[in-house]
Amino acid sequence: MKRLIYPIIALLGVILYASCENYETYGDKKEKERDAISKYISEHGINVISEAVFEAQGQTTDTVDNQYVKLDRTGVYMQIVRKGCGNKLEENKVVNLLCRFLEYNIMEDSVLLCNSRTYYLYNSSTGSFIDASAYIDKMSVKRSGTTLTASFISGLMMMYHSSSSSVPSGWLVPLNYVNVGRPEKEGDEIAKVRLIVPHSQGTAEASSSVYPCYYEITYVREK
Repeated sequence: MKRLIYPIIALLGVILYASCENYETYGDKKEKERDAISKYISEHGINVISEAVFEAQGQTTDTVDNQYVKLDRTGVYMQIVRKGCGNKLEENKVVNLLCRFLEYNIMEDSVLLCNSRTYYLYNSSTGSFIDASAYIDKMSVKRSGTTLTASFISGLMMMYHSSSSSVPSGWLVPLNYVNVGRPEKEGDEIAKVRLIVPHSQGTAEASSSVYPCYYEITYVREK
């Protein structure tokens, strides 16, 4: 009997050790995320500037030099491609914004969602594919000082994908810096940003799975 017990104990020990070796802590996942962001920045020739430099440049980023400002409070990296026409969000007023975006999982090197380019989603209820670029996500936003609250109120992409009206915090970060008017004359452009968003500022799925995303987003005020 003893001859049988000892091999079983040894086998259980090996299994337990292997399980411990394969187990990833939250700290391990965050370290992988940081490494993935650093690799993405390096591979894409991104020039990270400080908030002090960003402010000295009039809250702008040089796209020719591929500048992104790292915002220390959120950990979001932001490039303002176009500042946008009109004005910033009014204080304590609910405003509806229309958004087109691309969401890219940096760790998996894959596009997750997109309504800014031709992109098809499978509709299981009809058994057919639909052109997602025909749909614009709309969110309701309110600014109180530098604090922004928002929720999706219509649109196919984010609400369809997450079955939630929650807006990722990272999406709101640029709204303290860009204008959200509507083009009224020749030369007017809508605001556009590029973001690297850590899981803590991303979607619920990104937060739970601990992965960072790259975003391209445009914002324009609803009529």
